[in-house]
Amino acid sequence: MGAAALLEQNQRAAVLAIGTANPANCVLQDEFPDWYFRVTRSEHHPTLKAKMKRICEKSGIRKRHFHHTEEMIGSHPELLDRALPSLSARLRITADALPELAAAAAEKAIAEWGRPATDITHLILSTNSSGGVPGPDVRLAALLGLRPTVQRTTLYLHGCSAGAAVFPVAKDLAENDDRARVLVVCAETIVIGFGAPDEANPNGLVVNSLFGDGAGAAIIGAGPVAAVERPIFHMVSSSQSTLPRTEPAVWVRLGESGLGYNLSAELPALVRSSIEKCLVDALAPLGLAAGAGGWNSLFWAMHPGGRAILDSYEAALGFEPGKLAASRHVLGEYGNMLGATIIFVLDEVRRRRQGGDAGGDVACEWGVMLALGPGLTVETMVLHAAGSRDEK
Repeated sequence: MGAAALLEQNQRAAVLAIGTANPANCVLQDEFPDWYFRVTRSEHHPTLKAKMKRICEKSGIRKRHFHHTEEMIGSHPELLDRALPSLSARLRITADALPELAAAAAEKAIAEWGRPATDITHLILSTNSSGGVPGPDVRLAALLGLRPTVQRTTLYLHGCSAGAAVFPVAKDLAENDDRARVLVVCAETIVIGFGAPDEANPNGLVVNSLFGDGAGAAIIGAGPVAAVERPIFHMVSSSQSTLPRTEPAVWVRLGESGLGYNLSAELPALVRSSIEKCLVDALAPLGLAAGAGGWNSLFWAMHPGGRAILDSYEAALGFEPGKLAASRHVLGEYGNMLGATIIFVLDEVRRRRQGGDAGGDVACEWGVMLALGPGLTVETMVLHAAGSRDEK
């Protein structure tokens, strides 16, 4: 079945509103190495500091936001001493910070949506920054004033694909019942994995040079109420693909010292060699994998795992200059906020299309939202811009 035929089916789910939020504490990227080595009391590692400076200079990041401050780190020595268990302390910090950050993003989405929060029927929260039940979803529902009958789902530890993973779930819920209005939220506070530099773990320098805090939210529904709800993107088709034998390339694990990450140096090469096949498999059944303009005939909301990942997408898919401008902008302004990042990118794509500064992408009716996660897993969602010719 072609994409146009899928779009014509009744009850196609759509993104109806988007909201984002960040903590107030902001550190400029060119000042981050000095800040980081000062707050972690690690000035006695000049070689590691010089390496972090080089990483930050090449990162494509201008600034990042954090819940944790120098004062907070100073009052929790266990966060810096790997000999001390610190997971419980980290979870206590995120227990308050995470729902509040998530609520700030959700409140913006609800305000844009234009209906009362009590009309939300489902809540899906995704995060890498918490664990356990009752989870942050319960506190978030209370902060937003959702009904006690709201149906809650929480996804933990999906890495950078945590945000993209909620959209297929929300799509299925919305299309199963046109009365359903699904609030999806992804929130991250990287204090869950923050720590001092370690000569035995150089990968930690990369992680601390890239990741930041943020939350993104969206309202998903099918059969929008006329004159009240305004679809932004229709969600046409979703797919997930796991690349064989790539489990060691990216992983996220909770341990006594908090959240541990591994980002293999081979990741950009894995992307270059495999991403096009994943996209062909996902889009060919819809008739979108070929045609005039190739991959440049689509608009793209790609998770900016890092500058090298975006460069690999461009090289593998033959993108025109500026095709990933929204992803690069979000990376520059916020860094990699794990799962929340993709919602920021989707919002930036929307802003550029509505503001007329998306270049040739304004004419692209069809697009793709894509994120990589542990596995190595590729999450893909085919989008159709609301109000395009195919709907008229």
